[in-house]
Amino acid sequence: MKRSLTLLSTFALLHSSFSADWPQFRGPNASAVSTEATAPGPKVNIDWSVDLPGRGLSSPIVVGDKVFITCSSGPDQSNLHVFCFSAADGKKIWERVMKATGRTMSHNKTCVAAPTPCSDGERVFALYSSNDLFAFDLAGNLLWLRGLTYDYSNASNSLGMSSSPVVVGDTLVVQSENDSESLAVGIDVTTGKNRWKKERPKAANWTSAVVYQNVVALQSSKGLTGVNPRTGEIEWDYTDGASTTPSSAVTKNAIYVPSNGITALSPEKGSASQIWRAGGLKPGTGSPLVLGDAIYVLNGTGVLIRASITNGDEAWKLRLKGPLSGSPVAAGQYIYIVSERGDFQVIDTTAKEGAVVHTVELKDTLLCTPAISDGAVFVRSDKKLWKLK
Repeated sequence: MKRSLTLLSTFALLHSSFSADWPQFRGPNASAVSTEATAPGPKVNIDWSVDLPGRGLSSPIVVGDKVFITCSSGPDQSNLHVFCFSAADGKKIWERVMKATGRTMSHNKTCVAAPTPCSDGERVFALYSSNDLFAFDLAGNLLWLRGLTYDYSNASNSLGMSSSPVVVGDTLVVQSENDSESLAVGIDVTTGKNRWKKERPKAANWTSAVVYQNVVALQSSKGLTGVNPRTGEIEWDYTDGASTTPSSAVTKNAIYVPSNGITALSPEKGSASQIWRAGGLKPGTGSPLVLGDAIYVLNGTGVLIRASITNGDEAWKLRLKGPLSGSPVAAGQYIYIVSERGDFQVIDTTAKEGAVVHTVELKDTLLCTPAISDGAVFVRSDKKLWKLK
C-alpha cells in the first residue's frame, strides 16, 4: 500500500511538472505561450469534440482537468452559458445558463460571448459583452454576480465589447471601454465588490489587459497604463497611442505594444522607456507573441512575420491560409493559429523561413484564439469545442 501511494505521488508530481493551466485569454500572464515542458504535435488530430448551443468568440480556458467555455444563445443572445467539460474525454461536467441584464447588440461577426473567462484556480469569472459578470466555484456553484450595466448604465457600444478580464492575486480587473461611459474596475474576487474604479479614454476598445511584473497593463487608443491591481494606483504610463484591437505581448523584461507598428517598452516605477520601434510590424486583429528570442506578428494580409526582440529587425515572412481573426499561441517551437475557414495550422518556427508543418481542416468558421494544456490544443467555433492532440 505504501509503495502504491509513493508511486501515485510520484506520478502526480511528474504530471504537474509537465502540464499547466491556461487560465485566461492567451494563457499565463496573457503571454500566449505555454509553460509546459512538451509541445502538442506537430501532427495533432481531433481527440474529441462536443457540440455547443450558441455563439462564442471567447477562448476556452483550462484549470486542472477541466475546460471552461462560454457562449450565448437565443434570438437576441440573451441566454448566457458557462460550460465545464472534462479535458480528458469532453464529457459535460456542468452547465449554467443565465439571462443577460445589459445590452446584447453586437456586430454580426462578433457576439455577446466574446470576452474569454478567467480563473484564479479556485473560481471561474465569466464576463459577457452585455456587461454581466458571474463568479462560480469549479463545481459550478454561483458565488456572486454583477450586472455592471445597472451600476454604469452607459457603458456599452453598438458593435459589442470583447475585452477579457484578468485576475491578479485577489483582484479581478474588468474593462468596459467605449465612447460613452468608459471604465475599468478592480473587483474583490471573494465578494464581487469594487476595490477601485477608474475612468478610461472614451473610445471603443476591444483589447485585453496583460500582466507585467504583477502590474496590470491597460491598453487603449491613448497608449498603455500600468495599474496596481490591488489599489488602482497608476504605476507608469505610455501615452504615444496604441491599437484598440490586438493586445500587447509580455515577457519578463519588456512589453511589446501594437503602437506605431510594434513598440517595445521597459516599464518601471513612474515611466515606460522605449527600447525600439518597428513600423513594419503592424498586426491585424491577432495579438503578437514572443517566443524565445523572436517576436511574431500576424499582419492584416495573413502573413506571419518573425522579428528580433532585440531591435525589431525582420527575419522572415510566411503566408498562412486565411482570413485570420484570432491570435496565435505557442508551445515549444510551434505556433498554432486557426483561420476563419476552419484551418488549424501548426507552424514550425525553427524552419529556415518558417513552415506550416501540419493542417487540420475543422470545417467550420473559426474566429477564436486557441488554448494549450497538457499536451493538447483546445479550439472552439459557434457550434463545437475540439481537443486536438
